[in-house]
Amino acid sequence: METALSKDQRREKVIEVLNKARSMELHAITQYMNQHYALDSMDYGELARDMKLIAIDEMRHAEQFAERIKELGGEPTTEQAAKVAKGQDVRTIFPFDAGLEDNTIDVYNQFLEVCRSMGDNITVKLFEAIIEEEQTHFNHFDNVGNHIANLGDVYLSKIAGTSASTGPSTKGFVLQP
Repeated sequence: METALSKDQRREKVIEVLNKARSMELHAITQYMNQHYALDSMDYGELARDMKLIAIDEMRHAEQFAERIKELGGEPTTEQAAKVAKGQDVRTIFPFDAGLEDNTIDVYNQFLEVCRSMGDNITVKLFEAIIEEEQTHFNHFDNVGNHIANLGDVYLSKIAGTSASTGPSTKGFVLQP
């Protein structure tokens, strides 16, 4: 007969998935900022600007996960889930990032179910809100990747030379004014 997990054991399971999610966010932050710098250097300012804003969203997610981990008595990880892919071409960045976001949505949905099964509805709500934002990121990366694939140089020439400035707002991509 299977024994039920204690409250402390259930809390540890939630902290574990929160730290895994946080490590994924830390990777995304570094990946997207690396791409932001690369796109800016390639003079695709508008693409660089949006990449930076998405990285800021990921910073907010990492902090939200850390705050919840601390509330539960855990220690937020500082480890990244993966190594940063460097030196990507503008044509590979957006399909690559769409894949990262698609995977993140899938994994976070699994983490959400772990939290639900552990009886932590607060963390379930946190994952629900973040999954929604990750879907917005996926849609953006997928759309830009499709534009580049379908329109190629015509699309890229319209973006070349645009400003990379994010202006005074640093709220991110999802929370833009």
